[in-house]
Formats: sequence, structure tokens, C-alpha cells
Amino acid sequence: MYSVIVVPPACGSVDDQVRIATGERLVFGRAASDSGLTIAHQGVARVAGEITAHRSFWMLSNLSEDQTYVVENPEGAGEHLKIAPGRLEAPVPFEFARVVLPAAGDLLTFDVWAPRHAFRSADRRGLTGPATAPAFVLDRTSRYFAVLAALCEPRLRGEPHAPLPTVEQLVERLRPSWPTVSRSTVYWNIDYLALKLRLRPGPDTAEPGRRVNGKKESLVSLALRFDLVREDDLTVLTAATAQAVR
Repeated sequence: MYSVIVVPPACGSVDDQVRIATGERLVFGRAASDSGLTIAHQGVARVAGEITAHRSFWMLSNLSEDQTYVVENPEGAGEHLKIAPGRLEAPVPFEFARVVLPAAGDLLTFDVWAPRHAFRSADRRGLTGPATAPAFVLDRTSRYFAVLAALCEPRLRGEPHAPLPTVEQLVERLRPSWPTVSRSTVYWNIDYLALKLRLRPGPDTAEPGRRVNGKKESLVSLALRFDLVREDDLTVLTAATAQAVR
């Protein structure tokens, strides 16, 4: 059974995808064999690397002489792996990954999917003793969660390095579902989230409630790193949020 799917650059259809099974290898480069993945760019080594499938994950070998490759998690909070030249069979844990190859001033990419990730039930109700206290407690019907979702939205939409929205942009994004929103209420909710999630104030927060760049970055980083906000949660930004708890 195929365990890894490689999506070549400018892939036009499902038929162009390459499927490899556990234990199989796929070579990529400028002069890859007929059974490999050809990346036609003068800045890519003739034999640039190799992908090896291994059940629920895959491994990447960097066969170039002097180029570091980067493997990004498009669904994460900027998580990435650096694969140094000559590194063999570096394990990649991301279910969806983007391989970035520097090539003579260009950054070339192709995707690798490992859809056979396995999970066990997280149900612990059969165990005796007191329940474990939750790490984070967030009310998804609250206004502060809508603010957090709006903060995270650009990066959840597939742009892991997107700049965070300004407070003015947050006000405009939230207004359809929260007609009375204002700059001060957004500032208040950002301050409240920083307190609730026990974030230390950054060095640029000398004016409480106003200079919030450090707080915003810390909030988004924490929320995306621990999946406190997922793409499905962006539905709170629709008109239905007008009935959110105040």
C-alpha cells in the first residue's frame, strides 16, 4: 500500500502525483531517472536528494554538496526542518510537508503528503483517579476567542509567515459579527488573552493596552503551536458570532 504521495512542482492533476510504498525510494534532481522526480532548473543538482517512505512518515536525504534544504509544515506555526548537505534519511514527521530547494536565487518547492498517520483513542475514562487538569481552558463562544481566531487567521489560511493583522484590521474583520467592536475592546481582549494564557509581557509592552505587537506575536505562536485555534475554528468569525457570550 502506498504510504507517501509526492506532488511535483506545478502538478496539474492527480495522475501527475507520485505514490511510493513503505521501503521504496524516490530520487529527485535536475537529471533524475525516468522513475524519479525531475526538477528542471539549472540551480538544482543533477541528483539532489532522495525520499524514502516509511509507513506513517518519510525520510529525506540531501545529496547536494553545499545547499541546505528546508522542509516546512504548511499547516503549522512556522515549524520547519533544516536538512544539511550530505544528511541521509532525516525523518520528517509532518503529515503535509513542503520541501524548499534554493536554486540559483530561486526557491523551488514540491509537496510531500504522509496521509497514513495513525492515532489511538485519547479516551481515559476507564482509568481511576482524578482527571488531569487541562493545559488551556478557552471558551470558544467568547469574544476573546474570536479575537484570537482573527489574529491567527492569516497563518491558518496557508501563509505561515504572513504578517499579523493590525488592531485596525482586527476591528474591520470582527465588525460583521460584532457590530460594537472597537480598538479599545480589541486591546482589552488581547490583554485578557495574554493574562489568561500566562504569557510574560514582552519588552515592547511598556504602555499597557496599547503597544501589543509582542503580545500578538506571542499569542499567535502559542495558539498555533499547541492547536488552540485550528482552521475549523475560523467559523467563529462569521455572523453567527454575533450571539457570542459577552
